[in-house]
Amino acid sequence: MTILEQLAGHARERVAAAKKICSAEELKIRAGELPKGSFEFEKALSRKGISFICECKKASPSKGIIVEDFPYLDIAKRYEAAGADCISVLTEPRWFLGSEQYLREIASEVSVPCLRKDFTVHEYMIYEAKLLGAKAVLLICSILTASQLENYLALCEDLGLSALVEAHDADEVRAAVSAGARVIGVNNRNLADFSVDTDNSRRLRELVPDSVIFVSESGVSCREDIVKLEAAGADAVLIGEALMRASDTAAKLRELKGAGV
Repeated sequence: MTILEQLAGHARERVAAAKKICSAEELKIRAGELPKGSFEFEKALSRKGISFICECKKASPSKGIIVEDFPYLDIAKRYEAAGADCISVLTEPRWFLGSEQYLREIASEVSVPCLRKDFTVHEYMIYEAKLLGAKAVLLICSILTASQLENYLALCEDLGLSALVEAHDADEVRAAVSAGARVIGVNNRNLADFSVDTDNSRRLRELVPDSVIFVSESGVSCREDIVKLEAAGADAVLIGEALMRASDTAAKLRELKGAGV
């Protein structure tokens, strides 16, 4: 199995375990009792100029531990102060060492919208995201059927959550567009072999309608990358490792934004 298939399989196991504690019906009722969201995530990415989704990530399957010291709440607050438009929070526990608690705390302490970065394989996880305070969820084309993608997008619409629909190739981009995605992210990292190619975003940009927010994900490490992606038509970038490895995350973000240090 590829690592992505393993991640999806473990996500299904996590959902099964969670259902023993809180049934799907109970979770649905609890999420429905919250006020409907107003799609703050996509609104934040619609502002003039390229937007920045900054990621709180302790580890990854390809890199292992990225940072030993992980004061996630302080990191999120530094991102916000340095001008992050949105914050992505890993909640996948095995390979990324993420936690739902990280998202709950960060979402309650920052004013910018948070994305639940996980491997959504069941509507249960979307209801969880709502209850954790997320304003958006990640939907990955390669682990979802066309009907699942459409159903999950419809559920997000009902809850007022945005969905970042992730694609890696032309067929997946077309599937995302066909399903009605309003935010499409192109992952520059091939999750089969972990190779990174930021040209992937530039190649696939023309397949995404101008009315859809286009996000370039992974492999962005310097201001030059940002300039090239903005010129290619990216509306936003999602950056994790480059920020997490920086000795001063806020200064690195300001550098990437072209604001100096």
